[in-house]
Amino acid sequence: MRIGTAAWSIPRDSSSSFPGDGKLLERYARVLPCVEINTSFYRPHRRETYARWASETPPGFRFAVKLPRAITHEARLRRVRAPLQRFVDEAAGLGDRLGVLLVQLPGSLAFEARLARAFFGLLRSMTDVPLACEPRHAGWFAARADRVLADLHVARVAADPARVPAAALPGGWLGPDGDGRGALVYWRWHGSPRTYWSRYDAAWLAERARDLQAWPAGTEHWCIFDNTASGAATANALELQALADGAG
Repeated sequence: MRIGTAAWSIPRDSSSSFPGDGKLLERYARVLPCVEINTSFYRPHRRETYARWASETPPGFRFAVKLPRAITHEARLRRVRAPLQRFVDEAAGLGDRLGVLLVQLPGSLAFEARLARAFFGLLRSMTDVPLACEPRHAGWFAARADRVLADLHVARVAADPARVPAAALPGGWLGPDGDGRGALVYWRWHGSPRTYWSRYDAAWLAERARDLQAWPAGTEHWCIFDNTASGAATANALELQALADGAG
């Protein structure tokens, strides 16, 4: 189970939980086992930058990297071979620290089977890194869309707040038996009721910990807190990690 946050900032209130010297990423990576890079959504990073970040983390640490909005929101997944290859080449600077490529889609992008197959097939031809997709249009949560993602071995993110009920649950590729075993299950928790700001309370976290423990062994969970605007993500990640460690 990998629990982390979107970005590796350390709020003052949580600073004591990340002791020792070093850069922020070095301190963060000694405590939490993964992080999601969101800045790649807004601007490119050089391959050397990714390599430097990888060098600041221990061997078991992993990064998720979000695809650029120029691909997902501006081009809307069409005619993106060149920018997609450039992004994949840049992110490859993370080496074996690269754990997931995250495709976040705009709420206005409806599901089209042909487009989904073409885009994810192209991306899969460029990399064997696990793929996770967070769609936001209701059409992506229909059974047909789920089958297409499963065929392409793309995990559908489970998000909170959920735009439709099915968005709260993982979908897409859930392993050969459909139960999560041998698959990546990606959770993105944005804060509720105020998205990106609200802190999850102890009861909500305890329920998530129980839910995670119910999955079979061999499921690779990524639990990313994106309620970073108030600094709540770091505290919530530490709290969930403590619950998971206690259950383990």
